[in-house]
Amino acid sequence: MTVTFKHFVSADQVDNQTANELIARAEAFKAGATASYPDVYVSNLFFEPSTRTHTSFEVAEQRLGLKVISFDPTHSSVQKGETLEDTIRTLNAIGINIAVMRHPQADYYRDLMTISDTAIVNAGDGAGQHPSQMMLDLMTIHETFGHFEGLRVGIVGDISHSRVARSDAALLTQLGASVSFSGPAAWYDDSFASFGNFVGLDELLPQVDVLMLLRVQLERFDDVERESFAKADYHRQYGITEARAAQLKPEAIIMHPAPVNRDVELASALVTGPQSKIFTQMHNGVYMRMAMLEKIIQAQHNA
Repeated sequence: MTVTFKHFVSADQVDNQTANELIARAEAFKAGATASYPDVYVSNLFFEPSTRTHTSFEVAEQRLGLKVISFDPTHSSVQKGETLEDTIRTLNAIGINIAVMRHPQADYYRDLMTISDTAIVNAGDGAGQHPSQMMLDLMTIHETFGHFEGLRVGIVGDISHSRVARSDAALLTQLGASVSFSGPAAWYDDSFASFGNFVGLDELLPQVDVLMLLRVQLERFDDVERESFAKADYHRQYGITEARAAQLKPEAIIMHPAPVNRDVELASALVTGPQSKIFTQMHNGVYMRMAMLEKIIQAQHNA
């Protein structure tokens, strides 16, 4: 049975059938399919900096014919003390159908989903969830391999701060992939143990079909951690150098949610190398976000 979405906020909402339906629709959009919903109003509320996710959603919205109403938190009533709940109530009152939101507070959306008819699409909540990144990652993997069952995926880097790691690991294991983690042990969170094992990087690399790197999120470190962090040391110990990349299987792919810290998580020469899918992920993001927004719109129209 197809799942309908009043809101799209978490990996927990996506069963295997829904994941495959979204991937198929996104691939259709990429192949040239079109859709138009000119009576739908959408606003993008980004309370944290974003280039890829923000602009990708805007392009997806434009391609679907949505009316995009600008919102800048730095010039909104948030600066006057307006609560997030009242911001959503305001958007609902003036007729905004969908609010695409990124916010530093984990689970910010839970209280918002019951207070208005405006659909919430989570574009990232703190170190919680990032469902659109999860889905574009799945699309990219499916586009490369044609399946998920039996694939070996390694997620490497700043795991404890990563909403990408949490979302991707949950759905990849659900779809039949085998997930393992690596990177600094201090940045590993035991809550990931249900998805896979934590192993040494050089043990992991020859095994994986998909190497998914994570950005070092210095903005989420405390002052002591930030001051003690050395890019060169990290790259030497946990980064994918050209020598380490040589341990990968020839058919393995390298992924990263970006922005990439070149010569930190990944050697600069590898960012656009033949095994890299980093810019393919960005390209696929537009089509996957079109598919996700369409699912929300269809749920609203069928309510």
